[in-house]
Amino acid sequence: MTNKNNTVLYIGVTSNIEQRVYEHKSKVYPNSFAAKYNCDKLVYFECFNFIEEAIAREKNLKNWKREWKIELITKNNPQWIELIP
Repeated sequence: MTNKNNTVLYIGVTSNIEQRVYEHKSKVYPNSFAAKYNCDKLVYFECFNFIEEAIAREKNLKNWKREWKIELITKNNPQWIELIP
């Protein structure tokens, strides 16, 4: 997820992406990183069959350089269009 200006990147894991996006948009957790930096725009996601795979991928991506994350998003969503409005 990112903010309106695509300047902040947030990576997380969920079993219900629609619900989680709603929570970010509604700032259900006002003290969270996503709320603090207004990360409420979903621009990229991956699906997994097992939560363990998703958590491993999340940890992997969190260790990536910002440049690599931007390349991954841009490759799959060149205009950084909001995927769940």
